[in-house]
Amino acid sequence: MATTEWVAVDWGTSNLRAWGIGADGAQTFAVSSDKGMGKLSQPEFPGVLDALIGEKVRGATDVVICGMAGARQGWMEAPYLNTPADLTALLASAVSPGGASANLRPRILPGVCQRTQGQEDVMRGEETQLLGLLHLRPGFDGAVILPGTHSKWVELRGGRIVRFQSAMTGEMYEVLSQHSVLRHSFAGETNGPETEAGVAEGLAAGLEHPELLSSLAFRTRSALLLSKKGADWCSGYLSGLLVGTEIGGHRDWLASGQPVPLIGSARFGRLYGAALKQIGVESFALDATEATIAGLKAARAQ
Repeated sequence: MATTEWVAVDWGTSNLRAWGIGADGAQTFAVSSDKGMGKLSQPEFPGVLDALIGEKVRGATDVVICGMAGARQGWMEAPYLNTPADLTALLASAVSPGGASANLRPRILPGVCQRTQGQEDVMRGEETQLLGLLHLRPGFDGAVILPGTHSKWVELRGGRIVRFQSAMTGEMYEVLSQHSVLRHSFAGETNGPETEAGVAEGLAAGLEHPELLSSLAFRTRSALLLSKKGADWCSGYLSGLLVGTEIGGHRDWLASGQPVPLIGSARFGRLYGAALKQIGVESFALDATEATIAGLKAARAQ
């Protein structure tokens, strides 16, 4: 078995993932846990990390961590870098939390914040994926989209995050579909034959009129009542509408005309890619895990 030289860790709110990395850059192991930051108190972090990887390493081992372990309520706060943030300086701004086993040397990478009044924003974890993008696509400049619960729109220039903006698209879908009057439209199978038709209608509506989101969202309810749309159509429509609205409201970020990287899951890549294609913008998908590991490798190399 190949020897593990160091360990890359992505510690999110809900889950924890770790990859052993050998001297040649190859993975020696991959493990995961549901012990995300949101389930732990500060004193519990060292024990959780040791239980996950302690028996898989020998001798003094570096552990490079990105994500919510560096949040204020995490293991140890890793202060934000201010925009414009130099991604080649992540490791230099990392913090070293205490309490870990003697053979583990953890360092937590910082997040990035934007302090401009009226444009305040934060990210933690996405900056590592963006560093991974630069490692996989050297010299990339332009807009990047990281779809998810809280999507990020980022402008990269010269290896720096110049500006970024978050969109609560994924969380809005969850809240509207489960905790608003629209929840009555989701009683039944939400992934059926009419899902894609709903997605297409929602995307078109959101792209054309992002300013009418609150009105267009109510169609999820009225279409069920008056046009006998099923839960599958309603689910697709609301999802497409929210994504279309997000992209429609950010058209000014897409003026460069070059392909836009989409860092996320395959499902999000297809959905956002289809929406961008409708407005004449090319894109390419990059798996979030691949970007995270590449970013952690690039950070340690710093």
